[in-house]
Amino acid sequence: METRELTVVAGSFVGFQLLFSVASPHLSWIITPGYGRLPLNKHTEWNSRLVSTVHALIVGLFCLYILWFDHVVNADPVWGDPSLVKLNVAITCGYLLYDLVLLATNWSTMGDGFFVCHHLAALYAYGYVLTRGVLPYFANFRLISELSTPFVNQRWFFEALKYPRSHRLVVINGVAMAVVFFLVRCAVMPSYWSSVFATFGTEAFARLGLAAQVAWISSCIALDILNVIWMYKIARGCYKVIKGRRGARKGKEEEEVVSEKKKEVVTEKEVEKKDGKHVNSHTD
Repeated sequence: METRELTVVAGSFVGFQLLFSVASPHLSWIITPGYGRLPLNKHTEWNSRLVSTVHALIVGLFCLYILWFDHVVNADPVWGDPSLVKLNVAITCGYLLYDLVLLATNWSTMGDGFFVCHHLAALYAYGYVLTRGVLPYFANFRLISELSTPFVNQRWFFEALKYPRSHRLVVINGVAMAVVFFLVRCAVMPSYWSSVFATFGTEAFARLGLAAQVAWISSCIALDILNVIWMYKIARGCYKVIKGRRGARKGKEEEEVVSEKKKEVVTEKEVEKKDGKHVNSHTD
């Protein structure tokens, strides 16, 4: 690994740590007063997710830039010039190391085996990109998945602030999260694996060596299995939110109908009462 990549990994680790411990608490107090009413353990996860969102936006947008404008990498996905990709991967590796440390030090409240498996698989594969500069296109392509992270984190923010699941903003974010997660993590699987299979049997693939081949394929399989599991959970949650909102809307409509009927009954009684008084006033 070159000095530049090591510097970026270290800088990313320190930068995200400072964002977590210093910048996020101050920004969160300014953004929403609800942050101050959360318990301390919620503060930790809140700050962690804000850092996660910042990382996702930086890496995800950088990833799109490389896919659109780095023609050398797109032309040679296995051995193309990895300069920009290595920079993006180094930022991600620094973030993954920071997040693993955070999970380890707060395991009782934030520990998640799926996240640990995800981070380790990603670090294993990205290590080959940083040390040997191989598979730049495929490494960068995997980072598209980060674009779904802000929506996932926003869902947690809404829950922490006690927004009802039927709230319009919660529903909109939930639907957007499910759609974006599917597009950047699941819908791209056929295209990605088609590109992977296209390299099999080529000289470029053979030059990788068995260790890099195994690291590449096995990590991708593990990551995609996790993505499918997460997609299933997100789809179920999204369905429940939409169903709950429809149920709440239907219940509200029924209440309004009942209320209108009650008003009509009361009005009819008042009319009958008035009519009775009018008749009685002429019976003397």
